[in-house]
Amino acid sequence: MLPITSINSKNQGNGSLNPRDAARHTAGAKRYKYLRRLFHFRQMDFEFAMWQMLYLLTSPQKVYRNFHYRKQTKDQWARDDPGFLVLLSIWLCVSSIGFGFVLNIGFFQTIKLLLWVVFIDCVGVGLLIATLMWFISNKYLVARQSKENDVEWGYAFDVHLNAFYPLLVILHFIQLFFINHVILAELFIGYIFGNTLWLIAIGYYIYITFLGYSALPFLKNTVVLLYPFAVLILLYVLSLALGWNFTKGLCNFYKFRVQ
Repeated sequence: MLPITSINSKNQGNGSLNPRDAARHTAGAKRYKYLRRLFHFRQMDFEFAMWQMLYLLTSPQKVYRNFHYRKQTKDQWARDDPGFLVLLSIWLCVSSIGFGFVLNIGFFQTIKLLLWVVFIDCVGVGLLIATLMWFISNKYLVARQSKENDVEWGYAFDVHLNAFYPLLVILHFIQLFFINHVILAELFIGYIFGNTLWLIAIGYYIYITFLGYSALPFLKNTVVLLYPFAVLILLYVLSLALGWNFTKGLCNFYKFRVQ
């Protein structure tokens, strides 16, 4: 529902909205437009969304240059086309069915896994991460606080989706071909290979998240978003030394979910 402006929200004598109400109205209108287009597939630019998915794997900087162009032409950083989200959801559905096949679980268990992965792992966790990053970036990373220098929540969610896609491809697609015969084979080389895929996937997530926020010209010290790399490498080394198999843990967790 679009926000309603009362008489008290107008400036003295000129009949215009004060800055706060004007900003709220603009955000509400953009959100309404995005949600409305979510149910009109013909209005979505799937070709452009596929282009973005390709470059997120090969040259993610090009994707964020397009976000700059959107800001110049449409006065918003966040996507106004839900095509990317729809394609990502389709990818999740297909890869979850593949996981169900690899785990040798039944049809209804696979559907349950699919719903968990799409609505909890991607959307639910994504909402939490986007909200956290939106708060942190506006609170601590904005160089100078003003109405113009504000990280849009929708942009924070887009950054999460961008970073999540390569992680999905690596852990939910490429990894499928190696789970039963390599990664879960109880061999040293198996969990080295599996844990290395996790290192690459999560490292990609961190890097693309960093690119997303460093692309905003009014943010400072975005290099701190690369600091989790140190923790990631430490966990990777520990996993090899202690024999942890992250993929085996994921498979056990998925099976537990659908019981």
